[in-house]
Amino acid sequence: MARAINVSMRPFFLFAAFLLAICAFSAGARAQVCNEDLAGFGKERNAEIEALNALSKAHGNKLDPVAACPHLRKMKDIEGKMSAYMAKNKEWCNIPDDFFENFKTNTERTAKIAEQACALAAKAKEMQQNGGGGLSNLPPPPKLPAGPL
Repeated sequence: MARAINVSMRPFFLFAAFLLAICAFSAGARAQVCNEDLAGFGKERNAEIEALNALSKAHGNKLDPVAACPHLRKMKDIEGKMSAYMAKNKEWCNIPDDFFENFKTNTERTAKIAEQACALAAKAKEMQQNGGGGLSNLPPPPKLPAGPL
């Protein structure tokens, strides 16, 4: 009688093993897709970070807002896309809550830095267009008397 139970349960165990194999494969495939997608975003982000580092080195370890603004905007956009991807696929990609929250905080910080740098860049361009920021609007300096005093 015990043999009859084992024989009748065999298809169930084979089916369960098959389902487990599919689940394991799909989890691996999901992880691979997530890793590839996030690696693509990360590669773009790292390229912008490298460009910003090069600008900083060229200007004595300070960022020139005019040159940095486009890179910071692009980095803000990339991080925004990454954050949206993580929010949408958080469960599917098994992204830990603390990692996601830290990334969101950094994304907000990048956005603020980009906003500040681009505002400074706009002011600098405006000053250049106005001939040096209002210095041309000053009256000429008074002439000093010539000859012996």
